[in-house]
Amino acid sequence: MSTAYGPLAFWYDRLTTDVPYEAFADFYENEFVADGGEFKTLLDFCCGTGTLTWIMAQRGYEMIAADESPDMLMQASGKAAESVVPPLFLCQEAAQLDLYGTVDAAFCSLDGVDYIPHEDLPEVFRRLHLFVRPDGLLIFDVKTPEWFRSVDGEIFVDETDDMLCLWRADFDEAENSICYGMDIFSKHGRLWRRENEEHIEYAHEPEMLKALLENAGFESIRICTECPQNDKGRIFIAAKRNSIY
Repeated sequence: MSTAYGPLAFWYDRLTTDVPYEAFADFYENEFVADGGEFKTLLDFCCGTGTLTWIMAQRGYEMIAADESPDMLMQASGKAAESVVPPLFLCQEAAQLDLYGTVDAAFCSLDGVDYIPHEDLPEVFRRLHLFVRPDGLLIFDVKTPEWFRSVDGEIFVDETDDMLCLWRADFDEAENSICYGMDIFSKHGRLWRRENEEHIEYAHEPEMLKALLENAGFESIRICTECPQNDKGRIFIAAKRNSIY
């Protein structure tokens, strides 16, 4: 079974047309306004196919976007928007993030942090603290552990006219993680091709995330439940990079 976001990358946008991307962008901008600082250069880490990267670019931000999947980045870089400075796309794992300078804020959307193993989180937050400017913001969403447990054993179906994706969710209490085994059937002429992927997401406890962020040098950490897709088990965490060190 292949790793996550190989064959699925080509179909991802067509299978996620129900995602309220503009609402996510509004949420981030509301956080910027509430903070009162100047936000011009942003990092979208674990950016996937870059839909939010391009939306924020269209809203006037200078965008840097990073993801470890070359296939997802291929989809992201192939998008275009008029009168927009193209984002800079980087193929990097979150725990190996390495930018040329600082950004005013970093955000991560749609389970990106859930894909990061528990043991890698301290290094990810350390690197984000390094590359977010003093008094800048870090905002990301996660699914609650309760939501992950609620879908254990469920089977899901996504389809278009020429593609069918079947996936099953299996929660591992010992590892505190959920594994999605995916079978992807795509139509090629009169024939269908079958491909497989395995996705593993980790159930991060919000209080544990707060503690790790504090250890990395972030402060004013808030758990936000008034947010997009909260009815689907999603919460957002917003933190401010301290100005001391």
